[in-house]
Amino acid sequence: MAAEENRIANLKALVDRLAAESDGKLRLGYRSIATATGLKEEYIYQLYKGIKKSMGPDAAKSIARAYADGRPPGWFDLPPTEKSGGANVELAPMGGRRIPVISAIQAGVWSEIVDTFAPGDADDWLMTDLELSPHAFALTIRGNSMLPDFNPGDRVIIDPEVTPHPGDFVAAKNGEQEATFKKYRPRGMDAHGNMVFELVPLNDDYPTLRSDVEPIRIVGTMVEHRKYRRPR
Repeated sequence: MAAEENRIANLKALVDRLAAESDGKLRLGYRSIATATGLKEEYIYQLYKGIKKSMGPDAAKSIARAYADGRPPGWFDLPPTEKSGGANVELAPMGGRRIPVISAIQAGVWSEIVDTFAPGDADDWLMTDLELSPHAFALTIRGNSMLPDFNPGDRVIIDPEVTPHPGDFVAAKNGEQEATFKKYRPRGMDAHGNMVFELVPLNDDYPTLRSDVEPIRIVGTMVEHRKYRRPR
């Protein structure tokens, strides 16, 4: 029964997609399928409108072959996907790597404590499917300096072994051994050959930090942003 329903759902999604790719008229969707499969246009119309309630296996195979587009055999008996014009989301695999969520002060000295950090030192963990270095960690966003893209309570995963590019977001250590999270903007080399960079807040109400003015050092680069629904 499920396969029968999926065939009809896939047919309807396919007709809608083909119609949208032309002038939006459903008849062109029926005609395209009929031309590609040898089935009668009236038969496609009746299936789409629910006049016919079931589709024979031979008809389903003909449509599946004509519109396989790299999908495996039997795809027409499965629930619709984005390729057929149906759902544009699918279940994501559960991440298999645990990333410790640490405090801002811990993040500030992360490069010094990384070799002695024990699993029990973290109060919380994030799961991810990214391939990250063993030293990756997560921070919770505090304050409003990175609004509107980063809300308080959002979490970011930082990898110390990823070199930032212009426009990336980074965690950095300030002179008080606390972490700050900002947008990275390089400004060229100083007289000693050291890279001068700015740490830029997205909220204009907060100041930009500059590495040749105050002691700041990049701890790591953001590789993932967990954005959560804000409570009303």
